Amino acid sequence: MSEKRKISIIGSTGSIGTQALEVIEKLRDKFEIIALAGGNNTELLKSQAEKFRPKYIYSLKPISVDGVKTLSGLDEIAENTENDIILVACSGKIGLKPTLKAIENGIDIALANKETLVMAGDIVMKKAKELGVNIIPVDSEHCAIHQCIKDISQVDKLIITASGGPFLNKSLEDIKNATVEETLKHPRWNMGRKITVDSATLMNKGLEIIEAHHLFGFDYDDIEVVVHPQSIVHSAIEYVDGSVIAQLGIPSMHIPIQYAITYPERFEGIKSKSFSFADIARLDFEKPDFDKFPAVKLAYKAGKMGGTATACLNAANEEAVFAFLNGKIKLYQIYEITKHIFDEHELIQKPSIEEIFATDEITRAKTKDYIYSFVTV
Repeated sequence: MSEKRKISIIGSTGSIGTQALEVIEKLRDKFEIIALAGGNNTELLKSQAEKFRPKYIYSLKPISVDGVKTLSGLDEIAENTENDIILVACSGKIGLKPTLKAIENGIDIALANKETLVMAGDIVMKKAKELGVNIIPVDSEHCAIHQCIKDISQVDKLIITASGGPFLNKSLEDIKNATVEETLKHPRWNMGRKITVDSATLMNKGLEIIEAHHLFGFDYDDIEVVVHPQSIVHSAIEYVDGSVIAQLGIPSMHIPIQYAITYPERFEGIKSKSFSFADIARLDFEKPDFDKFPAVKLAYKAGKMGGTATACLNAANEEAVFAFLNGKIKLYQIYEITKHIFDEHELIQKPSIEEIFATDEITRAKTKDYIYSFVTV
């Protein structure tokens, strides 16, 4: 990076976005921030803008920062070819359109938004390939696989690790009676509320399987999940000759974020020189318990069905998670509700982007209606 890399962050006030700015602060001489986009947390966005001095900001609520231009929408960021790379760090379907727009404008993507590939992976990856745009994954698991692959034609299998979440060693009864507070106490990772709940049900791992399929082009039968409570091995690949290459590191999102936004170069970062085999002492692995965590199998099914199945799965699960966080349902009901909506879905193969968004909206409406009847019966 002989010149500063020009970057914009969509979702700068969220968990990934704030950690990305911590990485950039450490590497201040390597980056120029073009734009920061946040949601409703205008106070944090304003303080970020005052500290990092981007050219532009965007917020869902009115905001003003002296010397910084306020944009009217995310498309203005995604279309700005000043950017060398855009970090899509927001959560939800809001990340899909600007990602596609940035790809259309030849801008590389550091992708931390699950919905982009879960909803429309076929469309997104095809367009990126056609236009020669790099999509570098930020998720620790996909980032690990990306680092391990030298020649993808020689890779036989992807191995995605899962921490197991807060209920790995709990009984089904414990899971059924889990409170929101207990669910949000992840043993290893500091993440947003929605993704932390998904980690507790292992739906997060199911969504990552779908992402891995699109990112690396592997059949679902060649993507394996293994539970690894220490979260030190972030994922691995098996080559055709039986060799297994894994990527290890302490459980910190600073590392995969930095890799994604500095790729293909590496620099000393926030967590450099923090790894010690002696301190870690042991690494454990086990097969996931699909009876306790059936969401993974449902995600495999949706992925293999393709089309709008994954958009339906994502939307139904997200609305159920929101209902749980709002105290309307129990943790175990997230899966039951999601599966009910999924089983009723009328599949569209090879959907347009408009059909994908329509599926998302219809599924969310059906899920909310079902939850209402579920709660009031």
